[in-house]
Amino acid sequence: MRKLTAGLFMSLDGVVESPNLWQFDSFDDELGALMGAMIGSVDTAILGRVGYEQWAEFWPTAGEGDPFGAFVNPLEKHVASRTLSGELAWQNSHLIEGDLFEFVRTLKAGSGGEISLLSSISMVRQLLFAGLLDELTVMIHPVIAGAGQRLFEPDDPTTRLELVRSTVTSKGNAVLTYSLRGE
Repeated sequence: MRKLTAGLFMSLDGVVESPNLWQFDSFDDELGALMGAMIGSVDTAILGRVGYEQWAEFWPTAGEGDPFGAFVNPLEKHVASRTLSGELAWQNSHLIEGDLFEFVRTLKAGSGGEISLLSSISMVRQLLFAGLLDELTVMIHPVIAGAGQRLFEPDDPTTRLELVRSTVTSKGNAVLTYSLRGE
C-alpha cells in the first residue's frame, strides 16, 4: 500500500495560505533538508485545480538549478478539478476522472513510491477526514500571520491525531508530522 502524505507551511496562528507573505527569514537550511527528505521517496502528486494552475504557470519556467522545480516538473501529477477538461499542458499532468476518494484509494493500492498531496488546503482537509491521508506534516514558522486561510475550520469534526515525528530548527520552525490515531 502506497502512503499519501501532505506538508504545509503554517504560521503560529494556523494560517497556511500564501506563506510567501509571512515566511520571511525563518526558512533555514535545516528546513530545506527536511523538505528534501520528505519529497525524496515521492514519485506521484495530487493537486487541486487552483494549485495546479498556479504551479503550472511558475514551475515549468523555474531555472534548471532550482531543486524543487527539478523534483516537481517530471513528477507524475494528478489534478482534481470540476472545471478543467481535456489535456493538461504541464508535463506529466492528468485530470482525475470520477470520484476523488475512489481515485485515491485505487492510486494508493497500486505500485510505486509515496504520493504527495501538493498545494490544496481543501483536499488536505477532505482526505484527512476521509481517512485517506496517511501523514500530515505542518512546518510551523515563528510568526503570526494574522490573516489568511487556515487549515481547519470551526465546524470540523473532532479528530484524534498521533505525533509521528517532530523537529525544531535553529530558526524556530517546528516541523510536526501527524497520522490519524487508531481507535
